[in-house]
Amino acid sequence: MEQQDLNKRLIMAFVLSFLVFVGYSYMFSSTPPQDTIKSEQTTANNTHQTPQTPTVNGATSEAKSSVKTPTVGTSKIVVSVKSNTFKIDIDELGRISQYELLEDKYKSKDGKNLKILAPNETKPLEVRLSDAKLNDEAFKTPYSYSGESLVDVTTASKTVTLTQKLSTVTITKIITINPNGSYDIEVKTSSPVAYFITTGYRPMADSSRYMLVRGALVKTKDGIIKTVEDKKAKGDETFDGAVLASAFDRYVASMFYNFKDGMNVSILKVGEDNPLIFIQGTQDLKLGGYIGPKEHDILASINPELTDAIEFGWFSFLSKPFFHILLAIHNAIGNWGWAIIIFTLLVKLVLFPLSYKGMMSMQKLKDLAPKMKELKEKYKDDPAKMNMKMMEMYKKHNVNPMGGCLPMLLQIPVFFALYRVLLNADELQGAVWIGGWIDNLAVADPYYILPILMGASMWFQQRITPNNFTDPMQEKIFKWFPVGMALMFIIMPFPSGLVLYWVVNNLFTIGQQYVINNAYAKHKEAQKNK
Repeated sequence: MEQQDLNKRLIMAFVLSFLVFVGYSYMFSSTPPQDTIKSEQTTANNTHQTPQTPTVNGATSEAKSSVKTPTVGTSKIVVSVKSNTFKIDIDELGRISQYELLEDKYKSKDGKNLKILAPNETKPLEVRLSDAKLNDEAFKTPYSYSGESLVDVTTASKTVTLTQKLSTVTITKIITINPNGSYDIEVKTSSPVAYFITTGYRPMADSSRYMLVRGALVKTKDGIIKTVEDKKAKGDETFDGAVLASAFDRYVASMFYNFKDGMNVSILKVGEDNPLIFIQGTQDLKLGGYIGPKEHDILASINPELTDAIEFGWFSFLSKPFFHILLAIHNAIGNWGWAIIIFTLLVKLVLFPLSYKGMMSMQKLKDLAPKMKELKEKYKDDPAKMNMKMMEMYKKHNVNPMGGCLPMLLQIPVFFALYRVLLNADELQGAVWIGGWIDNLAVADPYYILPILMGASMWFQQRITPNNFTDPMQEKIFKWFPVGMALMFIIMPFPSGLVLYWVVNNLFTIGQQYVINNAYAKHKEAQKNK
C-alpha cells in the first residue's frame, strides 16, 4: 500500500464500517415491529407450551427432560401492586403477569401506558419443579391469596403472600415490593424439593431496528460480567455463586440479585436460541429482585452494584465511563441536550493535540501532492524506488504520512462507544433539549433539522479540509457522502441525541480546522521569510 493513500483508505474504511455497523443492523434486524409487540401484549395467548426445567449443580435426571405441562400465557390476576410510576399484576400461578410503566415519557402516541411483558412468554417469579409429575400438578394448581386486590406502594413497602398446596409439598412466596420497583422474594417449601425460579423471558420496551444487545447478563462472584445475547444461547451455561442475573432489553430489565450468598444460575435455550435465566431454589430461598427501567439513579439507590446491569455491548470499556461523565454533566446542568454538547466539547479538547498534529500533516501532504504525482509518474514502473523517493521527500519536508490517521483512529471507538450510550440510556427517554423542537432525545428529530444540519456541516467540513485524492471515484464518493448520510439519518429514525452529537462534533471540527488552517498559513509564511 502506498503511504500517501493511507489516510484516504482509512477514511473509506470508517465510512464503510459505519454503514455496515448501523445500516445493516437497521435494515436487516429480525426484531418484530412495534405494532406486533403491542398486539401480543393486549391479546391473550391460548396456545400450549412445553416448559423445560434446567439442570444446575447435579439436579435430578428428570430435570433434563421437557415437562409435559401446558403453560397458559395469561392467567387470572389475583393482586395488583401500584405506585405512582408502575403497576405490577401478579397472577394465580404466583408470577408477575404484567409490568406497566405509568410515567408520561413511556406513553405511546395514543396515550397508552407501556406494558413490557408479552403474555406468551415465561413470566418473572415462575417456579418450575424438577419432578415432572409434581411440576405438572403445580401448573394446574393456583396459589391462594387472601389480601387486598389492589396494593399501593407509593409511599411504603408492602408484602404479598401467596401459597400453593400440592400433593406432597406446600410452596409459599412472600414478596415485599418497594416504592422504587425493587422487591424481596422469599420462597419457602414445606419439605426439601428441587426447583428453579426464573427472572422470566426478557422484558421489552421497544422494537427499534438498531444494533442493540438483548438477552441475559450475569455478574459472577469474581465480579466478571458475562452476557448471553439473544440468538446465541447454548442452553448449557451455568454460573455458580453469581451475584446478579438480569434478563434485559434496550431500556428495561428483570433481575435477581444476592450479593451476600450468591446464586446458582442456569441458562435455558428457548425460541430462536434465546436465553432464559433460572435460579436454583432451596427450601428457604431469599433473593432481591427488580423489574423496570434500567435508570442509573434508581439502580444505584437499591444497590450500586446493580448499575452493572446497564449493558452497552462491545464498547462497554469506553461507554460506561462516557455515560458516567454525561450523567455528571447532566446532574450539574439539568439538561441532557446541553450535556451532550458539553461532553462533545470535552472530547474535542482532549483530542485536540493529536488532531492538531494530524491536521497539520494533512496540510503538508496537500502541498506535496503535485510532487507526489510527479514521483508516481516518473517511477510508475519501479514501485520500490518510488516508495523510497516518497520516504525521502517525507523526511526532507518533516511530514509523517500516518499523521492524519491517528485522529481518525481515535474517533472510531469514541463514536461507537457514544453511539451505544445514546441508544441504551433510558434517561434520554422524554428528555427535552429545546422545548417545542426536541422534546425527546431518544427519538428522531420530528422536523429533520438535525439530519440536514449534519449533512450540511459534513459538506462544509470537507470544503475546508485539505485532501490529496488521486482516485476520481474516491473523490466522487466523498463529495456525495454528506448527502447520503443526511438521507440515511432522515430515512432511519436515529435518536436525536445521537444526531445532535454528530452535528456538534462536526461544528467543533470545523472550528478546529479554521484554527489549524490559520496556523499553517502562518507557518508557511514564516518558512518563506526564512
